[in-house]
Amino acid sequence: MESLHKNKTWVLVKLPKGKKTVRCKWVFKKKEGTPGVEEPRYKARLVAKGYSQVPGVDFTDVFSLVVKHSSIRALLGIMAMHDLELEQLDSLYGLKQSPRQWYKRFDSFMTSHNFKRSSFDSCVYFKKNSDGSFVYLLLYVDDMLIAAKDKGEIRKVKAQLSEEFEMKDLGPTKKILGIEILRDRKTSKLYLSQKGYIEKVLCRFNMQSAKPVSTSLAAHFRLSSVLSPQSDDEIEYMSHVPYSSAVGSLMYAMVCSRPDLSYAVSAVSRYVVNPNKEHWKAVQWILKYLRGTTDVCLQFGRTEDGVIGYVDADFARDLDRRRSLTGYVFTIGGCAISWKATLQTTVALSTT
Repeated sequence: MESLHKNKTWVLVKLPKGKKTVRCKWVFKKKEGTPGVEEPRYKARLVAKGYSQVPGVDFTDVFSLVVKHSSIRALLGIMAMHDLELEQLDSLYGLKQSPRQWYKRFDSFMTSHNFKRSSFDSCVYFKKNSDGSFVYLLLYVDDMLIAAKDKGEIRKVKAQLSEEFEMKDLGPTKKILGIEILRDRKTSKLYLSQKGYIEKVLCRFNMQSAKPVSTSLAAHFRLSSVLSPQSDDEIEYMSHVPYSSAVGSLMYAMVCSRPDLSYAVSAVSRYVVNPNKEHWKAVQWILKYLRGTTDVCLQFGRTEDGVIGYVDADFARDLDRRRSLTGYVFTIGGCAISWKATLQTTVALSTT
């Protein structure tokens, strides 16, 4: 309650005639802590019932500010190359438009303190110091990552933010969005791992004891929409299979730290609307692959390599519409920061 009052979350006014109030409720939750930084704790939050608001009447613009995952990885790559410090802050603010109002206020504050907003990612801010070094700030809803060469610069930014906002200092970054950040200063290596998340996914779909396989998707899988269920029995069977949930879980791992899943996830995600048993077997195969690769993670190192891109494509391998598949990956310091595998929008008539 003290934080809400300090941030001037509301102003007491008389209810206009003919208007209804947006009521509040308490939300109780156990928050998992960060090892070595924050112990698990129970939280109580007073939130507005935003779901009771009517679009176009109570609000218009709604969005949650989210930094791109590629921006996080790019920062980690720069951090490893230049041996930067990285620390984390947590802020507070459910009305539908609360994230938008928070971002407008935060953006105004950052630009007034000589930070520039990236033209490629509106949740990335940076400032160049007189000595030529940079301070970077990444914003993900109410979580912040601050990177700089000197810890003193980070403390300075934290002090400025704490004067304006209610902040919780989480110290050196150990985890962001459920992704573990591991650092070895002796070898100048930094690792991005989702081992904990992947183990939870395997348990959720009862694949924790499955026999591992060595490829993310075997060559014998020839998936197409022709395989989609036709009979009532097939439709009934697939209605009890958590296909879309499993694909969504795999997609989050792929987007965050597993470029090796890009092609496989791209293939199975095309059939989320009407999957068949063969499609489900392909999803289970990917889970088996994860079973044997839970320790695989992204590694960032201290090298002089800048941004390097690789791209390739097949020719008309899509069985449904004969479209070609394009895949690309970009690296910084030899580590992947951006990747994608997707069908081309048009049919290619040749490979040239």
